[in-house]
Amino acid sequence: MSMEQMTLFDCEIPQPLAAKLRPQKLEEYTGQSHLLGKGKVLRRLIENDQVSSMIFWGPPGVGKTTLARIIANRTKSAFIDFSAVTSGIKEIRTVMEQAENNRHFGERTIVFVDEIHRFNKAQQDAFLPYVEKGSIILIGATTENPSFEINSALLSRCKVFVLHALTAQELTVLLNRALKDNRGFGMQPINISPDMIEQIAHFANGDARTALSTLEMVVFNGEIDESGSITVTADTLEQCTSKKSLLYDKKGEEHYNLISALHKSMRNSDPDAAVYWLARMLEAGEDPLYVARRVTRFASEDVGLADPQALEIAVAAYQACHFIGMPECSVHLTQAVVYLSLAPKSNALYMAYEHAKCDAMEQLSEPVPLVIRNAVTDLMKDLDYGKGYQYAHDTKEKLANMQCLPDSLLDKVYYEPTSQGREAEFQKRLASIKQWKKEAREGGQF
Repeated sequence: MSMEQMTLFDCEIPQPLAAKLRPQKLEEYTGQSHLLGKGKVLRRLIENDQVSSMIFWGPPGVGKTTLARIIANRTKSAFIDFSAVTSGIKEIRTVMEQAENNRHFGERTIVFVDEIHRFNKAQQDAFLPYVEKGSIILIGATTENPSFEINSALLSRCKVFVLHALTAQELTVLLNRALKDNRGFGMQPINISPDMIEQIAHFANGDARTALSTLEMVVFNGEIDESGSITVTADTLEQCTSKKSLLYDKKGEEHYNLISALHKSMRNSDPDAAVYWLARMLEAGEDPLYVARRVTRFASEDVGLADPQALEIAVAAYQACHFIGMPECSVHLTQAVVYLSLAPKSNALYMAYEHAKCDAMEQLSEPVPLVIRNAVTDLMKDLDYGKGYQYAHDTKEKLANMQCLPDSLLDKVYYEPTSQGREAEFQKRLASIKQWKKEAREGGQF
């Protein structure tokens, strides 16, 4: 059973090559041998009709939807094809009611949701009770990392299968099959060299749909001789593959991979690599303000007081991006990225907070020492709030002999300055402060 929508004109629209060659059974499927090879878990589940709720996660054109359709062809369950692009909560509830009715008649229902990451939390939540009580088996397909895009409650009830980009060798097999299969160009004489097939396979970068679409384009633009034979020339291939889109998805895993690459290149004091990853993001359409925010974080997390000016430059770059936007602000981000790459590095501030956070979370009830409490009422004064408080500005050293940490954390050290850059000065200053307090304490001034 399927809820695929049809129009009166479907029969008149020629299908693209990728749709014509869509595998109908496992034996025709290309790639994903780690899941579908002989004896592999997903293959066994499909062959034994024992599929459970699952998520297919992988880049575009690797066969997520095709796998779902293969399952539909093999299963004894009712199969409902559902699109996250065109459906809302009302449609979800209608489908769930249908699945519930099927369950009462002893029939399982598999609901396939393409691009499940497009559903918001409320829409995803609408599936949850039906998955929990077994009314449906949910199969979702997504190009996005499920950890970020799928509700944790729903994700915990689904097995995630990671689909990989197809290798150039696998795509070459697929392209040659398209040339021989009667559903493709098997009925037409096509002259195209093996080298050109390999070029198309590499150009597609793991995407079967792109590979077949490119083949279709070069064939349709090939030179036809009197006998009807089509020859694909090097010039035709070059024209059809001249502009390759940047491999970047601002919401997907590659988004996090690239910002990680920028961050770690700066941390490793490699300005060339940092500028390259910056360009990769900006030229692919990344929001410069997002990059500027991450650069600002880096200024304190990885440089900190080793160069206090790093934060000023990062914030100035953010403001410049806000004022003038792309493409002009790319040079301001480059300035900040190069500066931070070359700056002395210290993660002392980051480590200080992380250590303090652990203690703060574990000892939430630790009382503030009386000496540094604010006595705003007479009762508070009677309870010794603020008793013995010393105003540091009134002292010669601008230091006061007071205990500011709770008793349980007395003498705890969080900030440990390094000797990098200007932080060496703070290291010396902190050491002198601690020495003064030690002497004051030993002299009985505490």
